[in-house]
Amino acid sequence: MKIDETTIVETSDYRVIIYPASRPFTSKESKTITEKLYDFLATWAAHGKPLSSSFKIEKNQFIIVCVDEDIEAASGCSIDALGTVLREIEAEFQLGLFDRMKATFVEDGEVKTLKLQDFRNGLKNGEVSKEIDVYDFSKSTYVSFLSDFLLPLKRSWAGIYID
Repeated sequence: MKIDETTIVETSDYRVIIYPASRPFTSKESKTITEKLYDFLATWAAHGKPLSSSFKIEKNQFIIVCVDEDIEAASGCSIDALGTVLREIEAEFQLGLFDRMKATFVEDGEVKTLKLQDFRNGLKNGEVSKEIDVYDFSKSTYVSFLSDFLLPLKRSWAGIYID
């Protein structure tokens, strides 16, 4: 399974797990993350059965892991094992991969991340434009990731913070 940028329309709906960092990766971090995930995914299994999986680093800030559960479903233990690898990466680089109290959005062509409270206040007082696109890290399938990962503020989860 490959999840690179492509012009081919994807028809399989893989399970997606998104790990958003609070900042862009340096080139050294990106290289280390890539090496660790390639090594881990090469042996990733659920109850001894290999998982058909892949990953990509999106926008130099998000780690997207996909599992083809039509072949073999990821178990709780296998998801925990993935989490362990990502926690090791988190500990090494302090990326905020497990901090869900943040908002990441695109403003003036730039990816920005703010603490959720700062984001809400910024929208309220006009420091953050209402003409932004917001990332949604709750996507759990590849098709929803492709179609709804980045949405205009009004259509996104953060639309509740505007009038």
